Amino acid sequence: MYTKFFGLNEKPFAITPDPRYLFMSERHGEGLAHLVYGVTDSGGFVQLTGEVGTGKTTLVRTLLSRIPAKVDVALILNPQLSVLEFLRAICDELKIPPGDDRGSNKALVDALNRHLLRTHAAGRRTVLLIDEAQNLSVDVLEEIRLLTNLETSKKKLLQIILIAQPELREKLSKSNLRQLAQRITGRYHLEPLSREETGRYIDHRLRVAGGLGEIFDAAAKREVFRLSGGVPRIINVICDRALLGAYSRETRNVDRKLVRQAAAEVSGEGLAPLLMKWAVPGVGLLAAGLIVAAIVSLFQAPDPGVEQSISLPLDGDAGSGVATEPIVRSSEALEDRLLSAGDATSTEAAMTTLLGLWGLEYVAGGGTG
Repeated sequence: MYTKFFGLNEKPFAITPDPRYLFMSERHGEGLAHLVYGVTDSGGFVQLTGEVGTGKTTLVRTLLSRIPAKVDVALILNPQLSVLEFLRAICDELKIPPGDDRGSNKALVDALNRHLLRTHAAGRRTVLLIDEAQNLSVDVLEEIRLLTNLETSKKKLLQIILIAQPELREKLSKSNLRQLAQRITGRYHLEPLSREETGRYIDHRLRVAGGLGEIFDAAAKREVFRLSGGVPRIINVICDRALLGAYSRETRNVDRKLVRQAAAEVSGEGLAPLLMKWAVPGVGLLAAGLIVAAIVSLFQAPDPGVEQSISLPLDGDAGSGVATEPIVRSSEALEDRLLSAGDATSTEAAMTTLLGLWGLEYVAGGGTG
């Protein structure tokens, strides 16, 4: 819809894992290096983990597009399988002819072993790559460990790469899986982008899509990072909606305000609730500070009902001296003061004051207006 308006050949922020759009940050470069190591080295496991949306699948697709001709890959995308289904999936990926007994785990492992021995003799390598590996059952993980026992006297016949969310690390830390964890020879955790990398990531995707000029200004890029935390998938979603918003306003520049509005739309929340997410802790501190200040002022004030002296000029001669006359200070009781101070420093009062600085009206129980 907006590509022609911005002079783009295609949508630059699609969330599909297109290897052409891989932004080689320091973290992604190291992650890809670990995957390449898993393909070229022999023996053990290689594990790549990362939070949702950090670019793990894009790295996998990039790796597959660069696989050497002498390497066979069995790619398992849906690992929520029984042991039997898992073994069948591997054989199907490697095009191993079904044997007479496809209902037997042993028969499938034997067929796989014969295939691996033939390909090894022909100078080929075989890699088992499992995406979303955090969903593997304990039984399947144990079967995977047993598959690494398929070997010659010098080499493992099957290299295994596990791509997963951080939950896999927690699963492998359990004592019943320690034998598998000990066979992992390479581990790497993919972190989100930094603020500086987020800005370069946005420019990179726009260039790949055919963009020539700068569309997102510097403040907009900083806001994208703040709202996304540097997670590429969230960056894509926010930037795509921001471009759509700029197109609807017929402006070719995306500023900070457009980014914030885009984030509010894709999150399904209004702008004020987004502000409230980070403002509420500050309001709590503000309210606490006001209460402390009020209490301190109460104890610094003269006690109610206590006589105090003031100095008045003597009658007839203003310069000859002063007379001291006791005056009783009339004041509300201390508990009344505390109640009054509590009303003035309540959370609602603090919210009204704080949001008023932003030009927003706070309605008790109803958010902002």
